[in-house]
Amino acid sequence: MPEERQAPIAFETTTVVAASPERVHRHLSDPYSYIGLSPLVVAVRDVRPGHDAQGREIVDYLAVERFRLFGPLRWDNPMRVRLTSHRPDRVVSDVRSPGWVRLRAVVELTAVADGTRVREQVSAFAPAPLRRFVAAQARQVAAYRAAELARRMAVP
Repeated sequence: MPEERQAPIAFETTTVVAASPERVHRHLSDPYSYIGLSPLVVAVRDVRPGHDAQGREIVDYLAVERFRLFGPLRWDNPMRVRLTSHRPDRVVSDVRSPGWVRLRAVVELTAVADGTRVREQVSAFAPAPLRRFVAAQARQVAAYRAAELARRMAVP
């Protein structure tokens, strides 16, 4: 599906957490931190550190989202993620999900008096039949992630 033919799903969230930018960056640079940071991510597998074409450090991994369907029925959605965190004020996640769904989350960290301002810009592409679902899920997950990150960072 040619991504350039469709407008992206785009939004941002901002929160302030009670921790230093260095601590937040360390947490967001660890793929295993995303288990539970997103309400859907239940597993992280196949973690492979490496370098991109420009020589910057990256981590490629498989994240598993779990969707509850009806009662005990569930669907596990494996997603390929490339995490780039070579800058101390920025973490980027590029996600490839089945169904031609792509998502990019750019997190910028800024020191403020109360800790760190965390600004996450999300852009996603999805085929027409999935756009509404992907948009709703991405917004819900981003809001949850902001609240959960604040909760985690409040603990010393």
